[in-house]
Amino acid sequence: MSYVIGVDVGGTFTDAVLDDGAGTVVAAKAPSTPPDYSEGVLDVLEVLAQQLGRPIEEMLADTHHIAHGTTSSLNALVMGNVPPVGFLTTKGHRDSIYIMNVEGRYLGGAPEQLQNVMGQSKSHGLIPKRHALEVIERVDRDGNIIVPLDEEAARHSIRALLDDGLKAIAVSLLWSFRNPRHEQRIRDLVHEIDPSIYVALSSEISPRIREFARNATTIMSTQIGPGLRDYLGALETRLRERKLSGPLLVMQSNGGAVTAAEAPNNAISTVGSVLTGGVVGAVSLGRQLGHRNVIATDVGGTTFLVGLVVDGEPVRTSTTIINRHPINVPTLQVHAIGSGGGAIAWLDAGGNLQIGPHSAQAVPGPACYGQGGTEPTNADANLVLGILPERGLLGGRKPLDKSLAREAIRTRIAEPLGLSVEDAAAAIYAVQNAQTGDLLRKTVVEAGHDPRDFVLYAFGGSGPAHCAAYAAEIGVREVIVPLGQVASAFSAYGLAASNVVLAAELSDPTTMPMDPARAEANFHKLERRVRAALRRQGLTFSRVEVEREIDMRYGAQLAEVATLVPEGELDATTMSTATANFEQRYAELYGEGAGFRDAGIQAITFRVRATGVLPFSSELPELEGAGSTDASVAQIGTRPVCLDGQLGYVDTDVYDYSKLRAGHVLPGPAILEVPTTTVVIPHRTVGVVDRLGNLTITPVN
Repeated sequence: MSYVIGVDVGGTFTDAVLDDGAGTVVAAKAPSTPPDYSEGVLDVLEVLAQQLGRPIEEMLADTHHIAHGTTSSLNALVMGNVPPVGFLTTKGHRDSIYIMNVEGRYLGGAPEQLQNVMGQSKSHGLIPKRHALEVIERVDRDGNIIVPLDEEAARHSIRALLDDGLKAIAVSLLWSFRNPRHEQRIRDLVHEIDPSIYVALSSEISPRIREFARNATTIMSTQIGPGLRDYLGALETRLRERKLSGPLLVMQSNGGAVTAAEAPNNAISTVGSVLTGGVVGAVSLGRQLGHRNVIATDVGGTTFLVGLVVDGEPVRTSTTIINRHPINVPTLQVHAIGSGGGAIAWLDAGGNLQIGPHSAQAVPGPACYGQGGTEPTNADANLVLGILPERGLLGGRKPLDKSLAREAIRTRIAEPLGLSVEDAAAAIYAVQNAQTGDLLRKTVVEAGHDPRDFVLYAFGGSGPAHCAAYAAEIGVREVIVPLGQVASAFSAYGLAASNVVLAAELSDPTTMPMDPARAEANFHKLERRVRAALRRQGLTFSRVEVEREIDMRYGAQLAEVATLVPEGELDATTMSTATANFEQRYAELYGEGAGFRDAGIQAITFRVRATGVLPFSSELPELEGAGSTDASVAQIGTRPVCLDGQLGYVDTDVYDYSKLRAGHVLPGPAILEVPTTTVVIPHRTVGVVDRLGNLTITPVN
């Protein structure tokens, strides 16, 4: 027997799913343990082992691999909780990271922020200027060395950074993606002085044109690389001590995993790794259920995340924004706001009720946790409304105190607004559903899709309590709550279901139609690189799938669109097909007629993505049939629940998920209790348990 384990480390809870590929699927949940998140990982693995009835050492000895996802890297960057690093660049180009290509005032900003010109700030610098130094060298756009590297001057700059106590240095030279020789030599010089210094090269981290984004990507990767290396190294050591036999894999933003030993070398590829687990899980489950268009929503303790699956494939992007900086990271496109179960409810200066983005997280947690938290959260409101059971979460292992929840809501929300505690809790619930609906609208409708063509998947500890309401905000009529054996740990299931995915890219700007031989040479170079990287993973793959794409744009425009290149030998016909694919995709994204072919079409960046498919089935096992639609056998009582402020508290049927079978029907309003989550079936809807144990919620006409 061989297990695959997915571990999802969130800000509040750590989830895990174990699958043996033969029908045994076990899920577990444990509180996260900041600042040492490895303790929470070991805790949740202990819970898995207990459910199997085996010692953790035996379980890990029979484990093929562990796929690990974490938000720690992303959180560190967003909050600026990173160690100081040095930066070396070509003489005369240091200030590019401070000028920010004039993008620093608007990148990633909401419309209301951009309209408030006087309130804007450019204080988003990545590093102080004393840590950004220059070296004398110059390479031209064709990769020719015009000015050789002045090694003595470079040593002087390196020593200045090390004398200031820095332990990591980012190197990003002009046009280094065309010729990396000078960057590689600088790394040699650093290690001649001190071999322990962490060095990241832009030619390896982000070999793309445009120096600002390349510089920012390399610096951020350097900021989180040493911490990721130390964390993963310590975690892997502790797992090996507990007899883990297989590799520890780390989820990347592109939807695939890489070994823990390789991840710190390109640390920026792991930002948002845990955010993509749910999307990968949605793709896998969608194949099993026959859903090709899926809105994947994950509501944990801290964040609300949304990703799309269109025509069976996750929506990808080649760039993301972190703290007003463009980051060159191929990733599954996931939108996020701070609106999870632990999101704090507060009143702004105008007396308006706001939810998030700040979270109570695992420590101190919502007020109802009784761990010292005094601010009201979504979880506190749901407890007061009767949605959450008073006996607590995790089957009672996490007790809740309703009196503390009421007191937090009373003092911070109810009395300032002149409301009762119950009405204030109902307002928190309504605002939460409205703002999560807004993010769905932005993700789906503003991207040009019709929500009625999609099925919505809802997971995470808090998602099932709100999903039917926020789906209704945008007109989605079918909601799937993936329960079965994974419940709120669905993102961890996605991690377990993931394969090893590696990508390599390089910029080689040229005008279309380009010489097919030039494109073929670029793709061959990249494919050799990713296949060599796959061999270093130390895993046996059932097959390797390779995709090729080119980022193209219209002349005189900045918007680049990743365009798939057909398989097979490249010739004039395949290059013409790729150009046509670009124009079609551009029209889908920006509207018919938005492109201007007469300005010409340019190929900018070439990319190869290789997927090492692991010999493991991610299909969920089927649930025993009920024999009838009557679910009364699973009903464990009723309690007053308020799901609509106008209707107030209504005696609501409560069901125990463990007693349900495929085919059972639950008319709303109803509450379905699962050990790791709570599902709300609202008024005028009905829930049906499907063959895999998932709950489908649809409106009653």
